Amino acid sequence: MESETGVALLIVAVGFYILCSFYLLHNPLILHKKKRVAFCSRHISHRGGAGEKIENTMEAFAHAVNVGTEMLELDCHLTLDGYVVVCHDKNLERQTGSNVDVSLVKFQDLPLYRKKLEVTFSVGQYGKGEDRRIALLEDVFKRFPKIAINIEVKQDSDELIRKVSSLVKKYDREGITVWATEDSHIMAKCRKQNPFMPYSFTARRVILLLVLYYTGFLPFCPLGESLLQFYLPRVINRSYIPEEFFLKNNFVVSLIEKLTMRKSLLEHLVKRGMQVQLFVCNNQEDMAAAFAFGATGVMTDYPTMLSDYLQKHPAV
Repeated sequence: MESETGVALLIVAVGFYILCSFYLLHNPLILHKKKRVAFCSRHISHRGGAGEKIENTMEAFAHAVNVGTEMLELDCHLTLDGYVVVCHDKNLERQTGSNVDVSLVKFQDLPLYRKKLEVTFSVGQYGKGEDRRIALLEDVFKRFPKIAINIEVKQDSDELIRKVSSLVKKYDREGITVWATEDSHIMAKCRKQNPFMPYSFTARRVILLLVLYYTGFLPFCPLGESLLQFYLPRVINRSYIPEEFFLKNNFVVSLIEKLTMRKSLLEHLVKRGMQVQLFVCNNQEDMAAAFAFGATGVMTDYPTMLSDYLQKHPAV
């Protein structure tokens, strides 16, 4: 009899937990204060729009802003003489033809980008432009003082993180500059150096987010992040060929999409004031899919194409 009573109480408790979790998933502001981010970006240019100009150059950033981008996504490294430069790869072979690490070259000796660069997320397509110089982060801040910028820190370097933070403070843009990195260890350093900048989910935190969602704990948990930036999985093995062996399996990619592209999850984050940005969407079908899943913004290598799409599909 006692065992039956215990089972009944357990069923009632579990049922109550499920109902509370479901209700709070859709009404998160009962427990959580809504985040107030200083920007709202539907249009994000990946590496400044690597499909239309040479990636991460001042020409690319200027072009993206001119056609209507609301956020620039870029990557940072530190040169041998301590300059913060905007450059994606640690080694310059792919981008310049010189097989040398950025950190081993002085700024004035950095080689020029190749005359054309293959677009990482559109295999077989190339970005071209007149500007082939590796840019200084400070010059980007000077040129675009009001544009939101997402900075992916590519090195585990205390000096790099400190200098990025110092530049952000110098140009009074803490509210519109985002810390981004896949590495939780690097993110911890970024947040410690400047806790006033909004920051995105790391890879480990994305996994935790999914665990919390599927176990029902998410509505009860505080989240410090302001942005979720995540692959639109369907681009993998189609327009983007990953290096990771497990991602080369289309079944795995399909499973990742089913597990991650949950509209109720993305809507929950948006209701809590977070921005959800899916990348890298380089055709209008993928842009439409991203917004249909619940993204608040799309990251693309083709800013002109995204501007055209948004003009045809204005925010509701």
